[in-house]
Amino acid sequence: MEELTGKQKKHLRGLGQRLEVGASVGKGGLSPGLVQGISGLLERHELVKVRLPAGPPQGRREMGQALADASGAANVGMVGRTLLLYRPTSRLEKDDRIVLP
Repeated sequence: MEELTGKQKKHLRGLGQRLEVGASVGKGGLSPGLVQGISGLLERHELVKVRLPAGPPQGRREMGQALADASGAANVGMVGRTLLLYRPTSRLEKDDRIVLP
């Protein structure tokens, strides 16, 4: 996926404010099942919130980036333990897709 601009990330973070957490990383960490589940969510919604486990901030940043890479998504941002991922999909109807500025 191509790199998002600051304006695009800001737009996506605004859309992400109203979203509920779609997935949580548990004790199993970044398992293939978790990555597959998040990929499925991204196919249906394009923008997904993921709750990361407690731990040092540096470890959460690394885990968030690894999850984004594994799912083929862009890491839009992270606040505390909440990660926002975006991956455009052509499976959605044109009116349901997120339009980036």
